[in-house]
Amino acid sequence: MTSTGLIVPVIICGGAGSRLWPASRESFPKQFIALLGEQSMFQKTLARVTGPLFAAPLVVTHEDFRFLVASQMMQLGIEGHILLEPARRDSGPAIAAAAAFVEAHHPGASMMVLPSDHLVMDETAFCAAVSRGSVAAQDGRIVTFGMIPDHPATGYGYIEAGPDSHPGVKTVTRFVEKPDAETAARYIKDSHLWNSGMFLFRSDAFLAELAGFEPEIVQAASAAVAGAKEDLGFSRLDAKAFAGAPKKSIDYALMEKTALASVVPAAFGWSDVGNWSSVWEASGQDDRGNASHGAVELVDSRNSYAQTSGPMTVLVGMEDVVVVVEDDAVLVAQRGKAEAVKGAFEALKARHHPSVVSSRRVYRPWGYYQTLDLGTRFQVKRILVDPGQKLSLQSHRHRAEHWVVVQGTAEVTRDAEIVLLRENESIYLPLGCVHRLVNPGKIPLEIIEVQSGSYLGEDDIIRYEDIYARV
Repeated sequence: MTSTGLIVPVIICGGAGSRLWPASRESFPKQFIALLGEQSMFQKTLARVTGPLFAAPLVVTHEDFRFLVASQMMQLGIEGHILLEPARRDSGPAIAAAAAFVEAHHPGASMMVLPSDHLVMDETAFCAAVSRGSVAAQDGRIVTFGMIPDHPATGYGYIEAGPDSHPGVKTVTRFVEKPDAETAARYIKDSHLWNSGMFLFRSDAFLAELAGFEPEIVQAASAAVAGAKEDLGFSRLDAKAFAGAPKKSIDYALMEKTALASVVPAAFGWSDVGNWSSVWEASGQDDRGNASHGAVELVDSRNSYAQTSGPMTVLVGMEDVVVVVEDDAVLVAQRGKAEAVKGAFEALKARHHPSVVSSRRVYRPWGYYQTLDLGTRFQVKRILVDPGQKLSLQSHRHRAEHWVVVQGTAEVTRDAEIVLLRENESIYLPLGCVHRLVNPGKIPLEIIEVQSGSYLGEDDIIRYEDIYARV
C-alpha cells in the first residue's frame, strides 16, 4: 500500500458523450457537466474518494481534457496527479498505465479504479463496500463491485457470483454481456449482479496477472510511464511507447479471463447515468413523475424530463418524453428510446455537424468563451477568465476587437502599453496589434468581446507567448 496505508483512487476520465447529447459534446463530455446538482459528475467522483480511506487521486485523461480536469479539481481544492494519454487505447492500457504509475511511486499499493461519470447516492455504503473489498485486494484478488439489481436492466453487463472468497466478497463465476429483456429477468431471478466497471486491486498483483494474458499492454504501459515527462504539472505518457499497446477494454483484456476475480455485492444507489432516461431516474421527480433543470414549465405532462441551458422551455400534454434544449441544438425523444440518442449522435458526426464536437460555450485552460451572436463580418463573445489566469500574447491578421469589462478587473497588454480596466470600462484593439488579457484579481473576469473583420475563425491567432504551451 502507500506509505500512509491508504487506497489510491484512480479516476478514468475519457469518453465522447454520445448518449447525453446535446448537453454532452466531444470537447465537453458528460463527466464535466453538472447534470445532477451544482457539481459535475467528475467532481462528485472526486469528492467521493476524499475520505479517510483514500490517498490523493490519480486522474487518467486525454490531453484534450487536461485543463478541464485541472480546473475542476482546483474548484474543489483537491490536489492529485494527472496522467495524460497521448492517444485513446481503451480502458485496458489506461488502467495498466495507472497501475504502472502507482507501482513506480508506491510499490504494492492498493488502487480503486473508478469511471469519472457514475453516480453514487449512498457514500457511506460505498465506503463500506470498498473496505470489504480491500481485504481481498490485499490478498492479491482482482476485485470488482457488483450492484444488486432492483430491476431487469438491459443496458448493463451482469456478473454471476460464486462462493465467498472473503467475508462479504464472492468469487466471480463469469461475466455476461448486456442481455435482452427476457434474459435480464432470468438473471435477476438467479441473483446476478450488475457490472459497475469499478475495480480494486494491488498495483503489482494487477500488472502480474495482466502480463499473463496481455504482455504487450503491460510492456507498452510500463515503458510509457518510464518515459513520461512532466509538463505544466501534468505527467505526459511517452507517446511512442503507449501507441504499442493493443486497444482493448479491461473486461476483454483481463476480467473475463482471470481466475483471481472477486466481486463485492453492494447497493449504494449506483447509476452509470448512461442516457437521458437515467438522468430522469436519478433526478428528484414531482407527484406527476416529472423532473426538470433550468427554465422549464411542465403543463399537464407526466413522467417526463426537460432541461434547458437558457431558452424558456414549456411542455404541454407530454408523457414519457425527454426534451433537452441548448443554444445550438434541441433533442426531443421518447424516454423509452433514450439509448437511440447515440445513433442520432453518430449520424450527425458522419455529417460533420459542429454540434457533435462543441457547443457555443468553448472551454479553454484559462476559462471559457461563448458565442452570443455571429454575422458576416462580426462576432460577439462572452469571455470569462478565471482568477490569476491569462490568455496568450497574440495578434490577428484579419480582425479587430473591442473589449468591455462587465465583471472583475482586466489587465490588458496592447502593443507597448499595459492598461488596467474595471467594470464598465472598455478598450479597442486594432487589427494587427499584439495584445493579451489577464485576470489579476480574485474573482472571475467577464468581458464582452466584439470582433469585426473579413475573417473571424479561431485559427486567426498568432501566438508569441503562452503559459499553456499551445502553438
